[in-house]
Amino acid sequence: MSRLRSPGAIALLVTLGFLAALAVAYVQDSTYWMATLARMAALALSAVSLSFLVGQAGLVSFGHAAPVGIGAYAVLIAGEFGVREVMIVLPLAFAAAALFSALTGAIALRTRGVYFIMITLAFAQMAFYVAASLSAFGGDDGMAIAGRSTFLGERILRRDHGLALLAIGLLGVGLFVLGRVTASKFGLVLRAARDNETRVRALGLATYGHRLAALALAGGVAGLSGALLANQAEFVSPSYMNWHVSGQAIVMVALGGAGHLVGGVIGAVAVTLLDEAIGHYTEYWKLGLGLVVVGAALLRGRGLLRRIVGGQHD
Repeated sequence: MSRLRSPGAIALLVTLGFLAALAVAYVQDSTYWMATLARMAALALSAVSLSFLVGQAGLVSFGHAAPVGIGAYAVLIAGEFGVREVMIVLPLAFAAAALFSALTGAIALRTRGVYFIMITLAFAQMAFYVAASLSAFGGDDGMAIAGRSTFLGERILRRDHGLALLAIGLLGVGLFVLGRVTASKFGLVLRAARDNETRVRALGLATYGHRLAALALAGGVAGLSGALLANQAEFVSPSYMNWHVSGQAIVMVALGGAGHLVGGVIGAVAVTLLDEAIGHYTEYWKLGLGLVVVGAALLRGRGLLRRIVGGQHD
């Protein structure tokens, strides 16, 4: 049972599940569902990074949309300068988002609780308005990217199943890496500081530095999610950084359960499927999502994952 809960096993199971769904969509030649799976995997990657922050470090960021948007703008801006190679664009998106998260986190971590939530929201809105002022890159209206990223010079990602494979692969790697970090001494310090920061400081451990590194890592992973979303939509706008995107990520984490990284995946799948199932019939599909959130709250915060597998917090 412990092997099934290992980071490698969890990442492999999630990856195989997405690949199986992609194989079905590919056999049926459903470009719609292949594109949906790519978007679902990208959103799941963002939710997993936020789940890492909330579950392990106890940091509820309401500005997680900012690194997502920065990752998306990295694709747009790099493309305008003729750089579309995914092996360059993805590290660029990760680095830009991680740098933003580190710089803003250095200030935000001086606060706690609701003040941390509000200051992360404020930084995200600042990033939103900065992006809206970039007239050279579409301003408030946004702008289409020069073209989907290439892989070693080949236009593999132009096909929906190619992009979906990349998104699923990055999701699997993200789950594995964050899972290993969670199981490491670094993750142990994060959880200990979350539960009793005074005692951890008394042991001579730098809780501030650990939390700042966690923010930078989670922001970088969210930047990768934004790069994938930009390629999937082939369009980037400041709306990627708006507060409702952060709120949606928190809903995903809450639905799946913040105690498990894979809970972010389950929450992202649930929200995306609700969007697809109800959104075709009414523009008020979020009413259905709201009912699901109420149901999750009535489960006393246990999340969908714990109801499915009956697991315990990490």
